[in-house]
Amino acid sequence: MSKRQLKPGCMLAPVPAALISCADKDGNPNLITLAWVGTINSEPPMLSISVRESRYSYHMIQETGEFVVNLTTKDMVRMVDKCGVISGEKFDKWKESGFTQEDASVVNVPLVKESPVNIECKVVEAKNLGSHVMFMAEVVAVDVDEKYFDEKDRLDMNKMDLVAYSHGSYLELGNVLGTFGYSVKKQ
Repeated sequence: MSKRQLKPGCMLAPVPAALISCADKDGNPNLITLAWVGTINSEPPMLSISVRESRYSYHMIQETGEFVVNLTTKDMVRMVDKCGVISGEKFDKWKESGFTQEDASVVNVPLVKESPVNIECKVVEAKNLGSHVMFMAEVVAVDVDEKYFDEKDRLDMNKMDLVAYSHGSYLELGNVLGTFGYSVKKQ
């Protein structure tokens, strides 16, 4: 097999298509669609988001130190995309998208009610990396829709119709190929 070498770039894919909710110090909320989202630590639980300083949401996260990562589903994807291409400086993204604000349990930022999982975060550190500022944040609460728990109270995220993003395309997740450790289990 021959391979072609490309110039260095972010080829990690797929990545989450996440809808980030934030608010300024006066409580004015906004939404921003991000793919630069990832887990960075287990104890304490931490994740990161990377935002360009030029984005309208950047100053909100910078000044309050809080945001919510709202996981997205195939039913939400059209409006998630819209929230990524219109500016909160010119449009009320909550109104434009039809998403519903819901009070968070810890942070002073609204959750997206339609999202099956809302991850409430408090910024621990912000690091300017060049084109983006990476906000490293501690997860302070996780809110999950009750309908995704089975009769034994186990969470089944595979039933959520979650969406990922890969180089300009949104992808539906859900086809289970194996489970953690299945490759070494005795048959």
